[in-house]
Order: sequence, then structure tokens, then C-alpha cells
Amino acid sequence: MNFFNQLIVKFVKLLPKAVVFVFAKRYIAGVKLEDAVKAVKELNAKGIIATMDVLGEAVSSKKECEEAKKECFDVLDAIEKNKLNSNLSLKPTQLGLAIDENFCHDLLCEILEKAKSYNNFVRIDMEDSPFTDATIKLFNRVREKYNNVGIVVQSYLKRTLDDVNELNKSGTNYRLCKGIYVEPAEIAYKDYQKVRDNFLDILKRMLDDGNYVGIATHDDYLVENSYMILREKNITKDKYEFQMLYGVKEGLRDRINSSGHKLRVYVPFGEHWYKYSIRRLQENPNMAWYIVKSLFSFN
Repeated sequence: MNFFNQLIVKFVKLLPKAVVFVFAKRYIAGVKLEDAVKAVKELNAKGIIATMDVLGEAVSSKKECEEAKKECFDVLDAIEKNKLNSNLSLKPTQLGLAIDENFCHDLLCEILEKAKSYNNFVRIDMEDSPFTDATIKLFNRVREKYNNVGIVVQSYLKRTLDDVNELNKSGTNYRLCKGIYVEPAEIAYKDYQKVRDNFLDILKRMLDDGNYVGIATHDDYLVENSYMILREKNITKDKYEFQMLYGVKEGLRDRINSSGHKLRVYVPFGEHWYKYSIRRLQENPNMAWYIVKSLFSFN
């Protein structure tokens, strides 16, 4: 992000949250669970599947972790009740990964058990680098008992191909994305094309080893190259899907969907929408500039 874009995003952060919400809500389904249910129903009607996520991360107490678990239960109940084609995504720090790893593990097992009772699936999101090892360890622990669970890996981290080589040994259901957190150059690629190249190298390795992959990208270059890899390797449609974020590049989303590839949209919602929306604005500073222009427009 160049200096001008950084200034724009910093300015947006100074605005009242109510103002930011008016524009940032394109990235979230809403504040309430019923908002997310409505959004998923609309996606399902278009032949698009979903994963629902209650926003929030890095909680500070076990009580908050228990509340987050209850919210995950509510999402799974709503999916079942409304017969939605959706699964659940969650951040391990919501369940206390930074507080007590064993406590986090136990809460996650309760959620996985609930999802299993509904024949549903849970995706463990990957957060910033201080939690990479702990998240992989958590995933490996719950995999000993549950097979309805997957993990996210990020192609901008230099370690990820090595991590995938290990995870592939036991067969893993992945979401592969570029990654959005700001990380130091010692551990993360800063060259845009290098991140893309690593994404495609990782994708090839996952598919070669027979893993299921959620190809999570809004980058036309990566979509087209993923198409080519899938054709060259003769990968059947039950071994992959494309994934995108709610409200991002809907034209590309619809093209992928209409071309016959399975497509899943990540549908976030909840009271803790602000931090997530700011990350989306940092990723797409043109949206932040749109907010500023709209505020000062006299038309």
C-alpha cells in the first residue's frame, strides 16, 4: 500500500464508527445472526455455498471464550434449522488460544462435536504469525478425533510450503489464501508476484498429494492459473472449490460460479465488525478513498 493510500486509511480510522459502518457494511452480512442467515439464503439461491463467521478475535477472558463457543453453536443451529448450504469458520483466539491452549482445544472439540451431529464442517482460520505454530498444533490435536475440520494457510508466509508438506502426510482440507496480516520481511514475502508464485506452488503440492483445497482468492491472475492447473492435473470437481469474501469482486464471483466451479463465500457478521472492516479497507484502499470522496461530495 503506497503512502497516499496509508494516509487515506488512517483518515478513515479517525471517523466515527457509525460513518465507517455505512460504507464498510458491504464486507459484512450485518450485526445479527439473522442478517447472516438472510445473506446465505440469497447466496444459496444463486447456487453459491457459504461459510459463516462470528466476528471477533483475541478475547481476554475465558468467559468471552465461552460466549464465543455459544455463538458458534447458534450459527450451527441456524444452519441446520434453515437448511442452509454453509459451514462454520472460526478464529482460534476467539476460543482462547492466547489464554490457555488446552481450554481452547476443549471448546473447539465441543464445537466440532456439535457440527458432527449436524453432519457439518468447521474451518479453523489462520491469524497472524505469533499464532501459526499454535494453530497448526491445535488443528493436529483435534484431527486425532474429528475429520470434519480444516485449516487455513497463507502463501505470503515463507514457511507455508514446508507446513503443507507436513500436513499433507495425514490428508488435510485446506483454505489456501494469500494472507492479509502485516508481517516482517524475515518471515513473509513482500514481492507481490512472489506471493502469487508461492500460492500456485502450494496449490500444486496440495493437489498432487490428493488434498481437498479451497482456492481462496480475488486475484484474476490466480483464478486463471488455478483453472489451468486444475485442467492440466485433471482434478475432478469434488477435490476443490473456489472461495471468496463477502462483498468483494462480485463480478468475478459470478463468473466463477457460472462456469460450473463450486464457489463458497465467507460470510462474516457480528458486533465486532470494525477491526475486520478496517483490514478489508487496508487490503482495498480504493474503498477507503471512496468513503472520503463520498463524505466531501456536494452532489
